[in-house]
Amino acid sequence: MLAYKRIGVTVKSGLDKKDKAVKHIMDILRKLGAHICLDVKRAEDYANVKDVEPLECIENIDLLIVIGGDGTILRAFREMKDLSIPILSVNWGTVGFLAETNLTEADQLLPELLSGGGTLEERGILHVEVLRGKETFFNGYALNEAVIAQGTIARLVDLKASVNGESLTTFHADGLIISTPTGSTAYSLAAGGPVVHPTISATILTPINPHSFSQKPIVIPGDSAVEVEVLTRENKFRDTEVVLTLDGQVYVPLKHHDRVSARVYRQKVRFLRRSQDTFFSTLRAKLKWGESTER
Repeated sequence: MLAYKRIGVTVKSGLDKKDKAVKHIMDILRKLGAHICLDVKRAEDYANVKDVEPLECIENIDLLIVIGGDGTILRAFREMKDLSIPILSVNWGTVGFLAETNLTEADQLLPELLSGGGTLEERGILHVEVLRGKETFFNGYALNEAVIAQGTIARLVDLKASVNGESLTTFHADGLIISTPTGSTAYSLAAGGPVVHPTISATILTPINPHSFSQKPIVIPGDSAVEVEVLTRENKFRDTEVVLTLDGQVYVPLKHHDRVSARVYRQKVRFLRRSQDTFFSTLRAKLKWGESTER
C-alpha cells in the first residue's frame, strides 16, 4: 500500500532527453497505482501528456518528485505554497547534492520509498527581508543561500554585519554569503566556507574574497538574526551596484544604507530519503573524497 498516493512530477525545462526521463518515472508510478499530477508546461515532450492531470500549482499532493539537478529543486521549492509536502529528487544534473536517487536505481528505490520505507529529513530555510529606511520593500526565502555582492564591475564593497543587534564586522570584500547548512555545499563551499551537516540548526556567513585575511567564515546558531547594511563606497565613476540574490534565482538591486535581514524560518522543507543517512556518502561521491591520491 502506498504511503504517498497523489504524486506531483516536475522536470527541468531544458533537460537532455527529458521525455525519456519523464516516461521512466511515470511508468514506475503507474505500476504502483499512484495518482499522478504532471507539470505539463515543462513536460510538453512527454507523449501522453494529455492523459494525465496537470500540476498547475504545487499543492493538494502528498509528494513532489523533481527530475533534474539541484537548480530544479530550488525552483520547485520556490513555487511551493505548502512546505509540508515532501520532495523526492531524481538526479539528472551534475553534482546533485540534494538528490536522493537517479534513473538507474529508480525502479528499485521508488517503490520502497513510496510504500513508506523511507524517512523524512527536514532542512532549514532562510527568511530574507530588505529594509530601505523604515520600509520593508522585499522579502523572500532561500534554501541554499542569500548573497550580497557587487553586481557589475569587479569592485570591493563594504557590508556592515551584525548578529542579534551586536556588531560583528564590516566586510570589505567582493560580497557576503549568508548560507543554510544545505547551502554549505554550494556557493559557500566554493568561496572557502565550511561543510555543515544539513540537519544542524545554523547559519553560515562566508565573505567572498575579503580584503582582510582576518575575516573568515563563521558559523552561528540557527536562531540568530543577521543584519547586513550596504555601505557602498563612492567613486568618480559611480558604477558600484550591489545586488541581493537568493539561491541564484532571485535578483534584487540594493542601494546605499539598505539593510538585509536574514534568519532561519520557522517552517522547514522536507525531503523523502532512504532510512539511512546518506549525507556522508554523498560527500564522498560528489567531492570525490573516497578517491585515491596515488597515481
